Amino acid sequence: MVGFIASRTGRWVRILAGTGMVLGGLRASSPRGAAVALAGLAPLLSGALDLFLLGPLWGLPVRGPEVRRALGQPEDARLIDLAHDGGRSPYAPPSTLLH
Repeated sequence: MVGFIASRTGRWVRILAGTGMVLGGLRASSPRGAAVALAGLAPLLSGALDLFLLGPLWGLPVRGPEVRRALGQPEDARLIDLAHDGGRSPYAPPSTLLH
């Protein structure tokens, strides 16, 4: 579970969930909605800034690259992979099924 949260996909899930909470809370225009919107800032910002705020509960660091290094995952988890190579190299050609 921790590995997923620190991955690129986990970061996108946190960003989207936080955005949904913020927008839904603001749309409610009530004190409870404001609380939901405020709470939604945590996953939104932690995903966007590559932070794992619950890391210390598992004895892990807070910064995303350090968490991935501790878990044995590739440290680079950019939100947008323009090279289509899974983060291996910025200059690698896109992988294909035919070799």
